[in-house]
Amino acid sequence: MTTYDHYTISDYDLAVEALRARTSVQPLVGLILGSGLGTLAESIEKADYIPYNEVPRFPQSQVLGHRNRFVAGTLEGVSVLAMQGRIHYYEGFSMQAVTFPVRVMQRMGVKVLIVTNAAGGLNPSFAAGDLMLITDHINLPGMAGNHPLIGHNDDALGERFPDMSAAYDPQLCAVARSTAQAKGITLHEGVYMGLSGPSFETPAEVRMLQRLGADAVGMSTVGEVTVARHGGMRVLGFSGITNMLVAGETHGQEVSHADVLAMGRDKIAPALAALVRGVLASLRG
Repeated sequence: MTTYDHYTISDYDLAVEALRARTSVQPLVGLILGSGLGTLAESIEKADYIPYNEVPRFPQSQVLGHRNRFVAGTLEGVSVLAMQGRIHYYEGFSMQAVTFPVRVMQRMGVKVLIVTNAAGGLNPSFAAGDLMLITDHINLPGMAGNHPLIGHNDDALGERFPDMSAAYDPQLCAVARSTAQAKGITLHEGVYMGLSGPSFETPAEVRMLQRLGADAVGMSTVGEVTVARHGGMRVLGFSGITNMLVAGETHGQEVSHADVLAMGRDKIAPALAALVRGVLASLRG
């Protein structure tokens, strides 16, 4: 497996050049669609499809349930660039490789990033199939040294020490809340804990994560959001709660990746699509 640990603006712009050769869309919004949640991209109008393997320097994910392509077009009258599938740290890529797509979106002119993921529920008030608005996150891999901004900082991409005090845009969160209320969608709120994966959590780890203040846990998102904020993007995030991890002190609910995909596709995706559409409509200018 080829891993690109060090990127420059020329690497990002080479990828941008390849994308612009395949689509005339000038995206305002970037969408990262997590496990089982990629069906929203099928609704994009006047769509251009660009496989990741046709984009120079682009890391290639092998995770089941990810289509591994960009979809460029319009949704709710807004120009979008959607990722059907993301790259994960647990596949052996560096965090700089994991966040390469966000840098490409930045160089494409994306101003708003909407990120989604499949997550395990840690808050006992949640249930499998629920949606959670991410209001904050804990970047555990980043705190342990696997941070996407480690290394040389290019001031043309963002300042050395980005502020993360409001990583998830308050105005966009307010729009998500009002959209959920108008459409009768139950939308929880909480803190997302990002881990490296790929194993699911042990019961002891579940108890630890709860005590650290996490409401949901997953294996993505935190690096992408960090780089997006470094690049000046506004960010909105949703977790689809595909399974619960609070079943007992000695053991949790067993879960498989197939279960995650099925829950995301069959139950969570329709409500998520309605929320995203509502947010996009608010951005239509």
